[in-house]
Amino acid sequence: MNWLFLLSYSLHAMVPLTLTAVGEIVTETSGLFNIGLEGILLISAFAGALGAEASGNAIVGLLTGMAVGAAFGLLFAVINTYWKGTQMVTGIGINLFAVGFVAFGLILLGSPGFHDVPTSAELTSIRSGMGGISPMIFVALVIPFLIHWFLRRTRVGLILKATGEMPEAADVSGINVNMVRILAAIFGASLAGLGGAYMSVAWLGSVTKDLSAGRGFIALACVVFSGLNPLLALLGGFIFAFFQGLAETLKTMPNKIIPWQFVSMLPYIVTLLVVSGAIGRVRFPKELGVPYKRE
Repeated sequence: MNWLFLLSYSLHAMVPLTLTAVGEIVTETSGLFNIGLEGILLISAFAGALGAEASGNAIVGLLTGMAVGAAFGLLFAVINTYWKGTQMVTGIGINLFAVGFVAFGLILLGSPGFHDVPTSAELTSIRSGMGGISPMIFVALVIPFLIHWFLRRTRVGLILKATGEMPEAADVSGINVNMVRILAAIFGASLAGLGGAYMSVAWLGSVTKDLSAGRGFIALACVVFSGLNPLLALLGGFIFAFFQGLAETLKTMPNKIIPWQFVSMLPYIVTLLVVSGAIGRVRFPKELGVPYKRE
């Protein structure tokens, strides 16, 4: 088995999972629950690729993906705060919209189902003993530590927790609960957008209509696994990415004993096992998923 390939793939596959999971931790800490991450990853990958191609700059593509993610985060938050929508339904709507929009967009680009990003528009990798290493790996390693510090050591982090646990008390103390939740959702979705743009601009170099491939739901599993702890989300992201890498590695080995179709199921089987084992033990904010109504 090629262990260097496995490690390299795992680190690269970890990036969108970790960024999306950490962003969702911020969102859920505030009291909102966004299951539209799958759609945000997909549509941000598409937008990021277009932004990188139009500008000839991968950084612009990454920022475009973040902006698109933030826009969907804003839409999600407004619907579920001021309009008192159902968060589950809104998230499903985002996922369905992204699938249709990206498929149609690829047709308009003249490449139904698949679109290559020019090499000149991709993010330059760093040479290493494992081959090319994306700089985004280091970003994904640092952000969980920053968010962990932010949530536990700052006054704003305490305010964020208050809006998820005791929004009435936060409101009485002069905090605009809905505005805090909106800002948290925008930030969380922008990280998911960065993860999506990374996949097309800095990792895979292409966009397909099923590029997200369940990564948004795996990121949600990382959130459950972490118990809203960003550092554990980083660990969870690497664990799930490792099994994705293991599946890819085993698929390329000669004399396969296990059919490659079964091997490809490994990341999703692990997701189910982790979620089923951890879901009852995780303590989420008391008002998670409940729109705040001022009395």
